Amino acid sequence: MRVVLAEDLYLLREGLIRLLEAHGFTIAAAVETGPELLDALLTHRPDVAVVDVRLPPTLTDEGLQAALKARREIAGLPVLVLSQHVQQLYARELLADGTGGIGYLLKDRVFNAGQFIDAVRRVAAGGTAMDPDVIAKLMQTTSRRPGPLLRLSPREREVLELMAEGCSNSAIAGRLSVSDGAVAKHIANIFGKLELAPDEDANRRVLAVLTYLNGTAGQTG
Repeated sequence: MRVVLAEDLYLLREGLIRLLEAHGFTIAAAVETGPELLDALLTHRPDVAVVDVRLPPTLTDEGLQAALKARREIAGLPVLVLSQHVQQLYARELLADGTGGIGYLLKDRVFNAGQFIDAVRRVAAGGTAMDPDVIAKLMQTTSRRPGPLLRLSPREREVLELMAEGCSNSAIAGRLSVSDGAVAKHIANIFGKLELAPDEDANRRVLAVLTYLNGTAGQTG
């Protein structure tokens, strides 16, 4: 699996390279600026990009902007944002095209290699991996928007939030102290209330999560 990595701090960049390579990833490019990232993404078209938000030359939002520009050229390019900051506007834009392969982790909340590697693989496979704090920030405005999300019960919203984090049904059951069957029933209800047409369940999970994070009308694929 080929990765383009963007991180301006040398030690962190080298550490991420070694970690990813130790788990079987191939580093197609490792860059430290926004322009280098955009060029690397368009040149290498990797299986997944791991991107910091703030990159030189201005250390504001070059990483996210480069990822957004690349996704306009490469539809569905999987992007995992790894940052210390939540950029709500650009995070929403990253989610807005309704395709999967999106993650947003906060550096100081990645507690072990397994958590990070699992997130990279999940995003590369077209899924989502969202930090709960990022979800909370995005939902500050989403909760005030009309739409099918208002049809969900409080428990269904809890289940959908855990789906956004990338939890499996069993993991959701464990977190909420309910049975796997109850989780499956809640997810079926979510699909129905968000008007997601029958499809592969994995695809509907992603569409449900993107609907949740965007706070927009249901997407039918």
